Amino acid sequence: MIFKGVQDGKPYPDHRLSGRSWAKIPPRQFRLDQLTTVTSVLALDKLLSEDSTFYGDLFSHIIRWQGELYLEDGLHRAVRSALRNRHIIHARMLDLDMVDFRPGAPTIEEQVSGVEVPTPARPVGAQPRSMRATRSGWTLPEDM
Repeated sequence: MIFKGVQDGKPYPDHRLSGRSWAKIPPRQFRLDQLTTVTSVLALDKLLSEDSTFYGDLFSHIIRWQGELYLEDGLHRAVRSALRNRHIIHARMLDLDMVDFRPGAPTIEEQVSGVEVPTPARPVGAQPRSMRATRSGWTLPEDM
């Protein structure tokens, strides 16, 4: 079994999240057998296409709703991964369980834009390392 389940249609409310807001959500790893797809049709031409993500997000989109993980976008990428015997995909997850749906609450777009994306920490006082080219590739300077 590749996925936890397959269903036709989205059981969660429409989030209307823009591509820009999706890009603010950092990608994480997900196991395919934990995901339920919301699309029951697979287009073979898209599955076999080399450049299917050329105009879209490189990462799949997953929605958490009532404790379940739904693969909203990226079914073809996930199936390609499974065919290559990879059981993990990198995806962005919108956690609708954490969204405030009460009247007067900020929109989902505003709630997502307030989330800070973690960045790698640099040691205090660390200077950027300069790189130099050699015949074998890029290396650090000897004084480092």
